[in-house]
Amino acid sequence: MKHLDAKEVGSAVAEAIDPGEYREHFHREYRFAAYYSAGREWPDYEPAYRYGYDTYLERGGRRFEEVEDELGREWHRHRASSRLHWTEAREAVRDGWHHIERNLPHALDRSLR
Repeated sequence: MKHLDAKEVGSAVAEAIDPGEYREHFHREYRFAAYYSAGREWPDYEPAYRYGYDTYLERGGRRFEEVEDELGREWHRHRASSRLHWTEAREAVRDGWHHIERNLPHALDRSLR
């Protein structure tokens, strides 16, 4: 299965998903997610969603499950001021990743897999 390079994926995602709209979507919805923990706030979750967006672009559209362990090892460098440990952030990162996949045009989505 051929994976696209980050530049190809980045162009495709930028056409399909505006980063500002992506951020706003999760800013509105994060408290309703099954993984939301009471007492956590947007500054805890926002880095996880951003990490999902950025790493989707960097990983050439690979499946989340293929890179999950690697992302977990690197989370500490990307978490900014988030209080979430990887075990808490993982589902938000995955949610962000899958949000991109669901919103890509179907023909493009198939070529990324």
